[in-house]
Amino acid sequence: MKVALVYTSTTPELIELVEKEVGAVLPSDTEVVSYEDPSILAEVRDAGYVTAPAAARLVGMYMKAVSEGADAILNLCSSVGEVADAAQEIGRYTGIPIVRVDEEMCREAVRQGRRIGVMATLPTTRNPTKNTIARVAREMNRQVELVDALVDGAFGLDQEQFKGLMSGYAEKLADQVDVILFAQGSMAYCEGYIHEKYGKVVLSSPRFGAAALKGALVKKGLL
Repeated sequence: MKVALVYTSTTPELIELVEKEVGAVLPSDTEVVSYEDPSILAEVRDAGYVTAPAAARLVGMYMKAVSEGADAILNLCSSVGEVADAAQEIGRYTGIPIVRVDEEMCREAVRQGRRIGVMATLPTTRNPTKNTIARVAREMNRQVELVDALVDGAFGLDQEQFKGLMSGYAEKLADQVDVILFAQGSMAYCEGYIHEKYGKVVLSSPRFGAAALKGALVKKGLL
């Protein structure tokens, strides 16, 4: 069995967390192959939206994974999640599911409470994540209120500095929301810290993405 992890960011924290979570839910003999193109996220960040060339390169990575024998693909960037949604039609023809890292996390947020706080370091991640929460809430026939926090000054910080920065923004959200959701997988190492400090349900995507990937493989009869 072979799975593909598609990254548009090579943040070490993200890669480490994803590999740990995927390794925890799949058999030890699973072949895990990473496809990386950080120029995609850089282009999206600069433009403020997913450009056509960036989308084309992303879909190209999906197709490379398919041609190289992947049984399922995990898309690991929320900024381009809506491209992954569009690529689902391709997946129905190739028989290779393209799983979003964040969709099940968004569903869990809707289950946990009506008032959802979305924390992100990039507007290009914040807005697609809010769109996904709104979509899954409609699908679940739930009403939600979204409050967001754009975490400025996050780039170039070490983990402890980043935790401190996140804590300040989470404090402002805590009294307004039932659950806090991290829009970027690379923020996941702050999950326990923010939960313990503010007593709120805190969700990050790597563990949900890994579980969704496993679910796709079960559905195919491979597990």
